[in-house]
Amino acid sequence: MKLSVAGLLLIVLTVSWQVFGRYVLNQPPTWAESLALLMILYVTLLAAAVGVRDAGHIGMESLLVLVPDAVRIQVERLIHALVALFGAAMVWNGTLLGRSVMDYRISGLGLPEGLRYLPLVISGALIVLFSIEHILASLQGRDVEPAWH
Repeated sequence: MKLSVAGLLLIVLTVSWQVFGRYVLNQPPTWAESLALLMILYVTLLAAAVGVRDAGHIGMESLLVLVPDAVRIQVERLIHALVALFGAAMVWNGTLLGRSVMDYRISGLGLPEGLRYLPLVISGALIVLFSIEHILASLQGRDVEPAWH
C-alpha cells in the first residue's frame, strides 16, 4: 500500500508538471501524460492486491451471516480459492500480453510497451499469495491481520 501511495504522489507531481509546462511555460512535457497513465496501472493494481490481503474486496457477507459458521467458513475458503484462480489468470494472461508487445515502445517514454502489463502480473501473483494466506489462516482458525491500519 505504501508503494501505491508513493505512486499516487508521483502521479500528482507528474500531472502538476504537465499542467505547469503546458499553461505556464507553453511547452508541455511529452513524457508526462504517458508516465501518469503508466503509474495509474501500477497504483490501482497494487492497491487491488492489498484489498485482497485486507479482505476488502466485495463479498456476500450479508448472505453468509444467515448460514451456520461451518458453512460460512467453507464458503469463505471457496471464495479465496476462486480469487486465487483469478489472480493466477492475471499472471498468465498478463505475461502473454506483455511478451507480445515487448518490442513496441511507449510513446513519449521510449520504454517497452510490455511494462504496461507488468503490474497485472505482479498484482496477480500477490493476489494468489494473499488468497493462500487467507485459506491457511482459516485452516488454522485465525484471522489475517490487515496490513493497512
